[in-house]
Amino acid sequence: MAEKLSISLPAAMKWVDLDPACSERANIMSKLRVVLGDQLNLAISSLRDCDSKHDIILICEVKTEANIVPHHKKKLVLVFSAMRHFAKELELQGFQVDYVEYSDKHNHGDFKNEILRACQRHSTNDILITQPSEHRVDAIIQDLANHSQLNVEIRDDDRFLCSHDEFNQWAHGKQSLRMENFYRMMRVSHDVLMDGTDPVGGRWNYDAENRKTPKHSIDIPRPYQQTNDAITTEVIDMVEQEFASHFGDLESFEFAVTRSQALGVLEQFIQERLINFGDYQDAMLEGEPWLYHSHISLYLNIGLLLPNEVIRAVERAYYQDKAPINAVEGFIRQVLGWREYIRGVYWLSGPSYKQLNHLNAQNKLPSFFWTANTELNCLKQCITETRQNAYAHHIQRLMVLGNFTLLTGIHPDDVNEWYLAVYADAYEWVELPNVSGMVLHADGGRLASKPYAASGAYINKMSNYCKNCRYKVSQKNGPDACPFNYLYWNFMIKNRKQLENNHRLGMSYRTLDKMSPEKLAMIQSDSQTFWDSIDT
Repeated sequence: MAEKLSISLPAAMKWVDLDPACSERANIMSKLRVVLGDQLNLAISSLRDCDSKHDIILICEVKTEANIVPHHKKKLVLVFSAMRHFAKELELQGFQVDYVEYSDKHNHGDFKNEILRACQRHSTNDILITQPSEHRVDAIIQDLANHSQLNVEIRDDDRFLCSHDEFNQWAHGKQSLRMENFYRMMRVSHDVLMDGTDPVGGRWNYDAENRKTPKHSIDIPRPYQQTNDAITTEVIDMVEQEFASHFGDLESFEFAVTRSQALGVLEQFIQERLINFGDYQDAMLEGEPWLYHSHISLYLNIGLLLPNEVIRAVERAYYQDKAPINAVEGFIRQVLGWREYIRGVYWLSGPSYKQLNHLNAQNKLPSFFWTANTELNCLKQCITETRQNAYAHHIQRLMVLGNFTLLTGIHPDDVNEWYLAVYADAYEWVELPNVSGMVLHADGGRLASKPYAASGAYINKMSNYCKNCRYKVSQKNGPDACPFNYLYWNFMIKNRKQLENNHRLGMSYRTLDKMSPEKLAMIQSDSQTFWDSIDT
């Protein structure tokens, strides 16, 4: 007797008749179209030319992905709820969906076995899938493609604006890759913010104008919020039960979980936040995790929004005089430039990128990265907000959290695991190059031209965190000094062999060379004393 698959989705979703003898598909070979959890868009290449009468769309919640790191509870709710809502949308459009829930007793818990099981259920050996975004999952699909009895078609993920071949051609022959050059090439090739062959406004980059910190009280709009429906409520209950030990709070889950809601997030950003996005995109304020950022990376990286539509919507806002050029260019640089660049570096570098450790960092991640139990107020703020929201903006991730892990020599494996686990927009293709390349300089400068190391002065300039910290940012040494101050110079001392020839660090090393032996000894002593006090 043919196996029947029961799914506990709303009544609007019809069950797939899995008995070939009772199906009109009996004499027509159906294709199994696999949609992964970060490919939730009707425009995905695997769904093009889908035959709604005969083809089956497989979507499955698998244990290996949910538990590969202790993913934030809100991240899990976002992904599972968005997957279930997408399945419902497909059903309402007349497609036949085979949806495997996490708690299904027949769920093998991994992609390969679930795909093979679905092939058996639907009496097909034809599989069609959009290329996965990560090396590990791609290897699973490639293994299936090598199966002698399966016909596997892997289509390009053309949601991105730069294909693997295009990026490889751009990178060919370059000893070092620079995002700015790539970004300008993308602006020209896609005709974004261009006036003929020149950039709109006469400049390619307005980053220097995007480093303001609020000097007075500012009115920050509330982030997008939605009321949870039955699907999301069921997922929240499941995550609370199945992932109780995972990192993060689950109170007040308000993320968008459908495409229409994600479009609402984009529209709200353009109407309420974009005008100030440029000025304050690097600012950090205590108790204000959302600021003027878009918060749409969550939806871009899961597929609910497409990068080109986001770029064009923001570009239109500039031409309609809804936002200044520094805000619009700064935002587009993140999506058209940095996001595409990071993806290109990930695939160009291959799986071995994960093993890089140029600075030979060996320390373990401090336990307070999971608890926020630290006296360093900047870290406490960023970790607390991460635990609450599964979100922190790019300067918090790079110049506070990342800066600390760089200065204290935390092993790349530990740091990559943490970032992948705690942020709702984190997938390995975007997380790994950002952390190993940008945060830790573990690739020796292939992605970024210098380590993004900074003392407490930078954090004080870009935030108000230091005002309520027990440490004094104005002090350079001693038990009350901001640890970032002496940790910065200790980092420069320890890594001199690898870094002193970097032209962007020349001034720092000239300053270091002027310090007395007593000062250098104090820096190293304070750093060791501080590290000895840390629970790893």
